[in-house]
Amino acid sequence: MPKIRRSLNKSTKIILNYVLGGALFTWLTFAIIRQIRHQDNLPAAWAHIQEIVADRGWVLLLMVILMMLVNWGIEARKWQILVRPLEEVPFRRAFGAILTGVSVSVSTPNRIGEYGGRMLYLSNASKLKSIAATIVGSFSQIIATLLFGLAGSIFYIYRFDVEGLPAVAPGFREKLTLALLIGVCVTVLFLYFRLRWVVSLVDRVKWLRKVKVFIMVIVRYSPSELRTLLYLSAIRYIVFTAQYLILLYALGVAFVWWEGFFMISVIYLVMAAIPTVAIAEIGLRGSVSLHFLGLLSANAAGILAATVAIWLINLVLPAAIGAVLLLGVKIFRDK
Repeated sequence: MPKIRRSLNKSTKIILNYVLGGALFTWLTFAIIRQIRHQDNLPAAWAHIQEIVADRGWVLLLMVILMMLVNWGIEARKWQILVRPLEEVPFRRAFGAILTGVSVSVSTPNRIGEYGGRMLYLSNASKLKSIAATIVGSFSQIIATLLFGLAGSIFYIYRFDVEGLPAVAPGFREKLTLALLIGVCVTVLFLYFRLRWVVSLVDRVKWLRKVKVFIMVIVRYSPSELRTLLYLSAIRYIVFTAQYLILLYALGVAFVWWEGFFMISVIYLVMAAIPTVAIAEIGLRGSVSLHFLGLLSANAAGILAATVAIWLINLVLPAAIGAVLLLGVKIFRDK
């Protein structure tokens, strides 16, 4: 009987690893190609990218691609820290989990598929509990987006009026917007370091008590670990913002770099507030980028091309790698 059970378990693992993995790979590859082909302005933007890169060389483009690995490598390190209370995950496996999560998220609203993709690299006992851990990591990244976005909003409001002209002085609406942003930042920072309150709230609501066992992991993080996650999120934010700035420079978009940094922070803040599907967000991101960066430079083609390039490098390329990794992922890990 044990021999039969072991045989069934082995057969089940083979089916899940190769049949399910192959099916997911095929579906994700098809989804990525289909979405890319239907993006507006993509051919023109791609032609502009090729023209500028051929003129200026591939050094800056290769630098941005390497920074993509740093970007997702930092996220992998964050995930290592987050799942440590559940199980020890080597960095290599954590990096694979992150890329697989990106791949699964490409056709899900607000990239919620990342949770499912990352779970595949954990043992059965840790899978559901890792959702709460991953949410904490997303929370830290949202805080970084809010804080940098607040700084960018201050710059934007004091620099431009609603028509994009140099501002004389912020009006009541602008001051109210800043006050709300400051209030949100203070609130989320306070809650971030009071995660135990979430468990207490769940314990008080009868119909939520069943999920308490899956979110208890969030009370295991010390203040120093939460600060480390926040620092890593801020560093990661700076990395992918620097990627955008480098691409803008490479594509001939001229402005003072720190003004561009603040404007990009506003773009990321706006994008974080709008529900969207990750692989389909390029059209919206292009419009938002043209609006804000267009206040600093008239090079609309370069702005759009840089927006498409950062989307291809930071999302589509990792998603493609993650889809390939799905072919060899071990669904059941006993380590």
